[in-house]
Amino acid sequence: MSRIGKQLISLPKEIEFRNLENNISIKGPKGQIMKILPKSIEIEELEPGVLSVKRSEESRKSRQLHGLFRSLLSNMVVGVTQGFTKTLDMKGVGYKAALDKGTLVLNVGFSHPVRIPAPTGIKFEIETNTIIRVIGVDKEVVGLVAQKIRSIRPPEPYKGKGIMYRGEVIQRKAGKSSK
Repeated sequence: MSRIGKQLISLPKEIEFRNLENNISIKGPKGQIMKILPKSIEIEELEPGVLSVKRSEESRKSRQLHGLFRSLLSNMVVGVTQGFTKTLDMKGVGYKAALDKGTLVLNVGFSHPVRIPAPTGIKFEIETNTIIRVIGVDKEVVGLVAQKIRSIRPPEPYKGKGIMYRGEVIQRKAGKSSK
């Protein structure tokens, strides 16, 4: 049995949990998230506020999904109570970020500014003009949006310029050497 999948999930009091056939919905103070469960995974409420993830069959696929959906459910609970944040740092001469009515505007060395509209459920914050925060309730969407922003100007190994995650270490390379 999956070590992660057999762990119980405790729900705080302010969370509303619904399980309608294969659709689960979790609503909390930060927002609401919905997911579709595969047929081989079942969620049962052992007692009020305690959830357990079970699998109905012992196939390889259902064993793989068991731990995955327990983790996804746990992330949903954390997302609607606390939310998720990814922080991106921009390094480079003239690199700056700004907000324009919910749209992120990046000046990262191109001839034009790059505009990124905020998807549903995502909010951008600019701490300084080189630090961007992506905030939301769904961990997957927050990570995808942060990755999309990073892919506009990924960090390069020679000068260390680009957009990188907070705490990311870029392995530096030596440039050309003269003889």
